[in-house]
Amino acid sequence: MPKLQPVPDAYEGSRYSDTEQTPDERILANLAGALDRTLPVPLGTQLRGLIEFGIALGELPTGQRLPSVRELAERAGIAHMTVATVYRELRESGLLEAKPGAGTYVGDGHNSDGLRSLAIRKIQRRVEMLFNEAEQLGLPPSVVSSLVNARAARGPAPTRPLRLAMVGNFIETTQQYANRIQDHLGSDDTIVVTTVDSLHAGEAFPLPCDICVTLAHRRGEVEHLVPNGIPVVGLSFIPAEETRAQLAMLDPMARVGLVSVFPEFAALMKPGVLRFAPHVSAVNVRLITAPDLAAFLTQIDVAIYASGAESTVRKLLPPGRQALEFRYVPDPHAIRATLLPVIERLRSSIVSQEEVPS
Repeated sequence: MPKLQPVPDAYEGSRYSDTEQTPDERILANLAGALDRTLPVPLGTQLRGLIEFGIALGELPTGQRLPSVRELAERAGIAHMTVATVYRELRESGLLEAKPGAGTYVGDGHNSDGLRSLAIRKIQRRVEMLFNEAEQLGLPPSVVSSLVNARAARGPAPTRPLRLAMVGNFIETTQQYANRIQDHLGSDDTIVVTTVDSLHAGEAFPLPCDICVTLAHRRGEVEHLVPNGIPVVGLSFIPAEETRAQLAMLDPMARVGLVSVFPEFAALMKPGVLRFAPHVSAVNVRLITAPDLAAFLTQIDVAIYASGAESTVRKLLPPGRQALEFRYVPDPHAIRATLLPVIERLRSSIVSQEEVPS
């Protein structure tokens, strides 16, 4: 299990200042403090969203220990059953895993032990088959080892371009994410986009496809929507540079209104904005489905909306008011650490298959 690291304060709603806090204590304080009883969203829904989006944004990395049900319930002042239900649902989706006697930890999005272990077991089976075939042909193991070493010494070999598919929440923002990922791919590799809702509605998954990419917290769900055999990689996201710059330049006296699409994201959005605009004091939140949304937008100077809410916000916002999207982009560190190793393993696998005569 990776060493536990301090969690960035992307949702430190309580703004605890104790620099001596351990990572576990900081997570407990952040989760409990970010729950907002003024929001029209149940606390259990908020808690699930904080954990899901914390995983999606890389704030809660794989292997990070979460507070116990008792610790979190008492610190947040909510029912033990509420916390237990959220933890159970997230375990069932593969985002969390329980380790007997050790607690609850962030999983890798699988109910198994992850892509790397799966790949290693697959290669081990192929190695066994290779040595068994060599034995049947009368070749000693030393010859097979020499052939393998010689192949490894040649380094990467040219292979066909890879075909990726990105599955997101909204088609336009997913295309923006794909454009960012394309910068890290080979010049001939391609990436197409679709949405979770489209796949649930029965739309065909874009084929052919070698790798599917999605948001980290939706990885388990997407795995059930893609054809068998296609690896699904979950990426974490960070606020876009232009979003951070726009928030830093907000007028301190501005009345700021936040519009969230997903109820689960509402509790995370306000502290996320205040992280880059701590000088702004008047900040309120509404869901895009709120019946008083139009009236709410007439009472603010700046509307900050989640991706997917642009058309509604701009339609209802009075003329002359500022509007900006709280935009996220794939974390380049996550792309390098999570996606690129899967791509390279797949390239190696394709090369091996192309080199073996039929």
